Amino acid sequence: MSFENSFAAARAFALVLFLALSGILGTSGPASALTAAATVRDGNAIQLGDVTYRLDGVDAPELDQVCIDDHADPWTCGIEARDQLAKLIGKRSVRCDDVGPEKSFGKRHRAICTAEGDKTSLNEQLVKLGYAIAREPVKANVESAAADAKSASTGIWKGCFVAPQEFRAGKKDGALLGAACRADRDKEIRTVLFPEDLNMPPSCSIKGKLAVRARVTGNIGIYHLRGCPSYPATTKPDRWFCSEDDAQAAGFRKAYNCRRSK
Repeated sequence: MSFENSFAAARAFALVLFLALSGILGTSGPASALTAAATVRDGNAIQLGDVTYRLDGVDAPELDQVCIDDHADPWTCGIEARDQLAKLIGKRSVRCDDVGPEKSFGKRHRAICTAEGDKTSLNEQLVKLGYAIAREPVKANVESAAADAKSASTGIWKGCFVAPQEFRAGKKDGALLGAACRADRDKEIRTVLFPEDLNMPPSCSIKGKLAVRARVTGNIGIYHLRGCPSYPATTKPDRWFCSEDDAQAAGFRKAYNCRRSK
């Protein structure tokens, strides 16, 4: 090989190495996957170390969301979805393969996650159990599981609920989903699904209020922390959050009078 060809080859190798180290060529392979002990944040969010992933293609009820069961009784379907995900994992470590950023969930990324020893992803298992619905964009294999859950009326599909995305946005006139929805009880059902006094889930004391003025900063609402001047004055919150990260991921910004609070 001539000196010129050798020099060109060396330059090409150095460029590829630089791009790979810089992340410009992407994060395929081991760098895009993380395996660790898992902390379940909610029905579709898993934290591995200091990284929180949303299960790709999955949208589970929020922790403060209420559904109606097949006996027409309200139940905390968001907490049940979280508990079902935790049960699927048990004490096993979880591998999450990053499939891209989640624009509507703050700094979180979407991922296909699998518990140690399983061949089927947690994404697909949770949807098949009926404790989450399929949501675009989808890289995970959940469409068939979603159709099966709806057809068999499993999990939340056995009752009546609104899509988690519409609950987050406070869209009270959204479509009612599930086998137990009744057109002649539409008003009563919506009153249950969007209660005037939303119960606080355990250890989730951050209050969220939907607010038009929050749109100035690209948000849909404002959250208030304990100890902030606005906290006691914020009655009948539209949402309850367990952490600031959860509130921000849902599109809420911190109340300005909380900026200096510790």
